[in-house]
Amino acid sequence: MNTDQAETTKNYIKAIRLINIEDNKCAFETGTIPIRQHINANYFFAQTDVSSLEKIPHPAPRRQYVITLKGKLRFTVSNGETFIIEPGIILIANDTAGEGHTWQVIEGNEWERIYIPLEDDTNDYFIAD
Repeated sequence: MNTDQAETTKNYIKAIRLINIEDNKCAFETGTIPIRQHINANYFFAQTDVSSLEKIPHPAPRRQYVITLKGKLRFTVSNGETFIIEPGIILIANDTAGEGHTWQVIEGNEWERIYIPLEDDTNDYFIAD
């Protein structure tokens, strides 16, 4: 990695964004969000329960950042593709309609996370790869 790449990498956090696509399906895109970016949010909440929606297809209840503090999960989107979420990767849940996604804890039995709901007109600052 050259110096320019290293400088660019440390100014961004890896992110994956869930999106709605045609035919009521969900897909994802990989990218980054810039560090030190103010997010216009009114509140956040933490959750540790893994039994409520694990392995059950669902859309996101609202646009939101999901920050994993502990756990490693495999997400499957309704178009059949999968990706891994673990600490250090921000999930931007933007699939608020249709079939949505499922998730499964793949290491251990815990998923500690923080949700930061985004207001409808708020930019999520996602930069696709």
